[in-house]
This record gives sequence, structure tokens and C-alpha cells, in this order.
Amino acid sequence: MKIGVPKEIKPQENRIGLTPESVKVLTSNGHDVLVENNGGFEAGFDNDQYKSAGAKIIDKAEHIFNDAEIIVKVKEPLSNEVKMIKENQIIFTYLHLAAAKELTQGLINSKSICIAYETVTDNNGRLPLLAPMSAVAGRMSVQAGAHCLEKNQKGRGILLGGAPGGDPAEVVILGGGVVGENAAIIATGMRAKVHIVDKSEARLKQLSEIFGDKIIPQLSDKIDLEKLLSNCDLLIGGVLIPGAEAPKLVTKKMIKNMKRGSVIVDVAIDQGGCVETSKPTTHADPTYIVDDVVHYCVANMPGGVPRTSTIALNKATLPFLSKLADTGYQKALLNDPNFLSGLNIFKGDVTYKAVADIFGYNFIKPNEII
Repeated sequence: MKIGVPKEIKPQENRIGLTPESVKVLTSNGHDVLVENNGGFEAGFDNDQYKSAGAKIIDKAEHIFNDAEIIVKVKEPLSNEVKMIKENQIIFTYLHLAAAKELTQGLINSKSICIAYETVTDNNGRLPLLAPMSAVAGRMSVQAGAHCLEKNQKGRGILLGGAPGGDPAEVVILGGGVVGENAAIIATGMRAKVHIVDKSEARLKQLSEIFGDKIIPQLSDKIDLEKLLSNCDLLIGGVLIPGAEAPKLVTKKMIKNMKRGSVIVDVAIDQGGCVETSKPTTHADPTYIVDDVVHYCVANMPGGVPRTSTIALNKATLPFLSKLADTGYQKALLNDPNFLSGLNIFKGDVTYKAVADIFGYNFIKPNEII
């Protein structure tokens, strides 16, 4: 198969869909890989590395979209890319459609086959292709939050871990999933006082076993969230409903009661955000202020560490891509129900229920349409 890897065009998105090592695996199996000129440069991969791995370097993205049977990306296609997608072409990338109606309609109109990394599952119901980027974003969220707490960033002017004679910052993490656990790794490592809020007692027990008394587990239906937030210095929003829009757990009223100069990092922003006052920002202009509270809402946080992120992502995606290229989409999807869960749009029809429900589209079960 011909596999195309265009350069990402989302602002400050420096990752790339395939590493040279992944390209070598694919070309060794007889596939042609087309990589856009300098597509991996910002992630630390140059054209010569891709050539050595067997890829062909292509000058323009439109030539890749025109020739490739599979398009492998990192972020969702932007409008210029959607226009280049061909009927029956396979798009394999993060899509986050529940927060993007215009993109959803554009992909429906393209009659392409769209497989979203973030809705592929495993046998335990987890999301293996989302997990590595959730881990990166979770770790970055505390790093970013600590920076935003500095006075010259309009924060409260406090050090996350405190200092001799000074108390550490209070960190509240909403959601005890991959984002939350990885945020806690960094926050506890920086010696902050860490609360993790989750709706699952079993998950909180797991986290307590991992972190011991370094965290304060909080069951969501047994706490006064408004009071907890009014005392916190840094809030990490790491809530996820697979493939669906994030629930707005933090209201405008709660924001008004937070401390002046406190910080919110809404990691859920690529699914619409879990904070009512959140709106997407970029690495170039990552923050804004509402009611004296600093909001950091970068929608592609792992793009800030593109080399780490690209390598971690490829480790998870390559087995699925290899299956797709080796056997074709019908066998690859129908023989693996977990991979089939990734199919969001198929030749003009919506095949992921959460996306169909939020926008009012007719939902068709993926196994019935392929």
C-alpha cells in the first residue's frame, strides 16, 4: 500500500505521523511511504533519515493526498487538508470529532474512511492509542501549571513545592485516568499537596496504592467541589468520556470563587474542555485570564515536546497501521473489534455513536456497514 505522511499544519504542531524507524518497518513489508519534505524536522527527524528508511520525500502535501491510499497524521485534518482527502482514502489520526462539527461534516462529505486514534480500545476497555499522549499531556500539565503560577506569568507567585518555611501549593486533579495519574507523578514529585478527584472508588484505591499518602483521594459525589477549588492553587482538568464531548464539571461560579492568580490547565480542551470558561489556545499564546484566574488551554500540548511525543505515539500506533496496510481495512477492522472501535466515519456515514448523538447524525454500527 501507499502510505502518506504529510507535514502537520496546525499552529505550533511539530509532531509527525511516522518516525524513520516506523517507516523502515513498513517499507520492509513492501509498502511505499511518502513523507512530506522536512515533515519531521521539528521533531528531530531529517529527510536523510527517512530516505535511509526507504521513504520517498515529496515536496507538496497535495501530491501525498493525491497518491496515498492511507494518510497517517497526528492531529485532525484542517480545512485545507479536508479538501484534499479523496473518496475511499483511509485517514488514520487523532480526530476528536465530538468537539468539531465542521470537521465532522467535511469528513462525511469526503466519503473517506476515518479511523480515530482516540477511540481505538483494548480488551480492558482502555484507549491504547490515546494513552501515550495523555501521559505526555498529564506530565506537561503540571510543568505548565507550575510555570503559570509564577508572578511574571500573572500567577499567584508561588512555588509548586513550597520552600523551607513556606507551604507547598494545593493541586486539584479532576479525573484519575492516564492524564490524572501522570499529572500526579509530576505534582507529587515536585512536592505539591495533591488532591485527585474521581467518580470511581476502585480507581481511587488503585491510585492510593500507587502514591500512598502523597495524594488525597476524593470521591466526586462526596465532596464540595466548589469549596475544594476555592482553596486550590492549580487545577488540572483531566476528565474524559471516550469519543464524546468532555462534561463541564467546573462552572463560571466556581471560577469566580477561586484565588486571584490561581491556574487552570484544561487538558480536556481537545474534547471541548471540562471547565465552562475554557477555550482553545496555542503554544504561541497559551494563556488568558477570566476572573483573575489564569487559563492554560493548549489543545495540542504534546506538540510542545514533539520528539518525545512522536516516538511514544508511534510505539502504540505502528502495530495497528501495519495491520491496516498488510491486510486492508476490511480484514484489519472486522478481525479486531478493538480496532473497529476506532472507525468514526465510513464513506459518508457516522459509525461512532457519541459523535452521531451530539450532532444529530444517523448512527450506523461499523460492523454492519463495512
